Amino acid sequence: MSETPRQIALREWDDAYERLRAAGVPQPAYGGPLGRHVAEGDTRLRKLRFDNSLAALRLWDFLLTEEDRLQLARDAGKKLVGTMKDLGTVPVMASSLDNLVAFYPDGAWWIPCVMEVNSGLLQIADSLGIDESFCPVRAMLGAFVTGAHFPIPDLLTCSVGATCDDFSAIAQRLNGLGYPILWWEIPHRRVPEDNEGGVQLPGGFRAPASLVRFVRSELERIRLALEKLSGRVIDEGTLSRGIAKANHIRRLLAELRQAAFTATPCPIPALEMLIAEMLAIHFCSDQEETIAVLQDLLDEVNRRVAAGTGYGTADTARMFWVDPVADLQVMNLLEDCGGRICGTEYLFAHALDPIPTDVPPMEALARMALADPMVGSATDRAARIKAEIRRFGAEAVIVSRIPGASHCALEGEIIGEIVRAECGLPVLEIEVPPLTDAVSPSLRTRLEALVETVVNRRSR
Repeated sequence: MSETPRQIALREWDDAYERLRAAGVPQPAYGGPLGRHVAEGDTRLRKLRFDNSLAALRLWDFLLTEEDRLQLARDAGKKLVGTMKDLGTVPVMASSLDNLVAFYPDGAWWIPCVMEVNSGLLQIADSLGIDESFCPVRAMLGAFVTGAHFPIPDLLTCSVGATCDDFSAIAQRLNGLGYPILWWEIPHRRVPEDNEGGVQLPGGFRAPASLVRFVRSELERIRLALEKLSGRVIDEGTLSRGIAKANHIRRLLAELRQAAFTATPCPIPALEMLIAEMLAIHFCSDQEETIAVLQDLLDEVNRRVAAGTGYGTADTARMFWVDPVADLQVMNLLEDCGGRICGTEYLFAHALDPIPTDVPPMEALARMALADPMVGSATDRAARIKAEIRRFGAEAVIVSRIPGASHCALEGEIIGEIVRAECGLPVLEIEVPPLTDAVSPSLRTRLEALVETVVNRRSR
């Protein structure tokens, strides 16, 4: 499609799809009109606005057909690995074998948004003692109990230790319901002391060598479990090839982020970029297709940059966004208020960093796991955020707190104070529930005020 970039509603996309199909434009096997997902319960799609490129259509179709893909994998005799609270480590190991498919059960936290709280998952969590004082990821409990949103995995892993307290409690409740979990521990990342050796991690942090050795030993337990499940050996060559493929995906995302966050006008909307970044965590259950989807998106973005087309102008307020939103519609709202995304930290920055290739593969994965922003201090997160703000030239920071999430209680305030003091930028903290309809007017007012603040600061 060579149309001018613009955002369109679901009905308009479905009409466009029919024209594309009639014209014989090739579509992936999982392709189709986006509106079909509404009939399956994804009613929030009717309130979102989508980029009008074929690449964006492929991205959305890929995201919304993961359940089908998992069932097809099982039907083909592959084993399914649920990698909870992992955010990008175990899926690299599992995906190195062609008879394993890893997925991210935690992704159920978006179901209350996409299905507009009509799935009943939160009510099931309530009945199991996990109420709204917990993070929306509690919807995962209901997804396991109903079996309606993904096949029950053959192996379930979960990292514990320096992780979200809410998630640990929810996972323990799941284990108690009869879904056995293979736990592996990730310790709190700290700076090496003077008398102990340090190791450089992806993303710029350092950690004691002893912590890296410990995490490697934990991941070795996971490797043995994956080998037993698959009936195959994950040797260094196999794992190195898996890491190379993961790094290919990370390189595509790095190029995509660089163009999306720096080009003027903005070549791709915030909502599509959020979905694209999320693919890094577990490849939406298909590494090869993830590569193809991201390459299509990058090609489209590069075409727009070359043509000077996109969204907004040089005057559009440049925002750095911290934490993923529970309601996807808020990304549309930001652009309605006159802002654009120029940098993100969605809690899985380590899944975007290249995995080291100059050390043994298991050592490399251990280093990457320890680079997780959630296993270190809030000041560590702020340091990385500051560097990204300067790199992409953001003019303000938005921290979207996740309701009930233990790590959001004070972390946003700490990050905000550091950014204000050391970058001199305005910071807005907002809480984003799974559905923002009731609070949308106040959110709009606060976002518009931030945009106005950015514009006024330019004239000083």
